[in-house]
Amino acid sequence: MLYKKMLAVLAAAACAGLAGCDNTAQGVKEDAKENEAKVREEAAEAKADTADERAEAGDAVREAGRDVGDAAEKAGDAVAEAAKDVGAAAHAGKQTLDVKTALMADKAIDASRIDVDTDENTKTVTLKGTVPNAAQKASAERIARDKAEGYKIRNQLVVAKS
Repeated sequence: MLYKKMLAVLAAAACAGLAGCDNTAQGVKEDAKENEAKVREEAAEAKADTADERAEAGDAVREAGRDVGDAAEKAGDAVAEAAKDVGAAAHAGKQTLDVKTALMADKAIDASRIDVDTDENTKTVTLKGTVPNAAQKASAERIARDKAEGYKIRNQLVVAKS
């Protein structure tokens, strides 16, 4: 009888062991399924993160493009303004040269001591320096008016006997 009891205990233990093995195998299968689900979820998150990073990179590129466009526009404006200033200076220089050349060409005027300055912004030609008599002062002003049409003439010539 003792033998039968031992055999029964052994049989019960074996059954319990088999049930535990079956239970362990089932647990491994469930763990594998859970791990697979986690891997799929993490892969989906990584894919979404990559898409977000691509979108952020695209936004950064678009913003950089706008910045470059703004800088180019400002540079273009600066160049246009500089060209306008150069044009004004060239026009003023032309007026100065025209007046000075006409003064030097007139044999009745001693232009060696006459300075001609032109301000394009105020459209003014200024005569400075000295002439030997009032007639030359008046003639210099007349020549400046003829050559610098549209400009005011400021005659600051001083009559000084040499």
